[in-house]
Amino acid sequence: MEVFHGILFGLTLSVMIGPIFFTVIQTSIEKGFGKAALVAVGVSIGDSALILITYFGLSTVVGFEENEELISYVGSFILLVFGVANILKANRRIERKKDDEEIKGVFRFIIKGFLINAISPFVPIFWMGTMSIAKVKYGYSGYELVAFFASIVCVVFITDLTKAHLANKLSKWINDRVIKILNITVGIAFILFAIRMATYSW
Repeated sequence: MEVFHGILFGLTLSVMIGPIFFTVIQTSIEKGFGKAALVAVGVSIGDSALILITYFGLSTVVGFEENEELISYVGSFILLVFGVANILKANRRIERKKDDEEIKGVFRFIIKGFLINAISPFVPIFWMGTMSIAKVKYGYSGYELVAFFASIVCVVFITDLTKAHLANKLSKWINDRVIKILNITVGIAFILFAIRMATYSW
């Protein structure tokens, strides 16, 4: 049952439209499926780290509750930088990579996925709520808790790979003008997420 619940939570998380959604799609179109998969790996590592931190007490480990507003401002600033960078590079010619090309800068894409996933205060809030539900409502502990969260992370990872694969297939019919529009759209989306993150506690 814990695996079934984990799959449901994973599907719920995977359909949420956030910065990671746009990052995976954009990376797959511009850089190829392999590098988008590395971004997904970074996301999974970030989720796993946050789950562990949440399990051991997020508020006591990093003072999340006391510094929630500061964390949201820092996260929003980083997203704002990503957004502006995407808009600025819209006028730059993009050389799309083929999947059979050697993947360089492996850790750069993993860190990118990890960073964009970790900077949002909504992500730890989600994991805190999920941890509470798992331990209090479902009464999971030990193996059940591991199976529950492992199922969530696996489902999110698989769905991210699916998004990347579909985006990569569609990239064959996407020209430079569409990529320019995509970069501007992603940039605006990041800026909107940054504004929302900075103002959600007002």
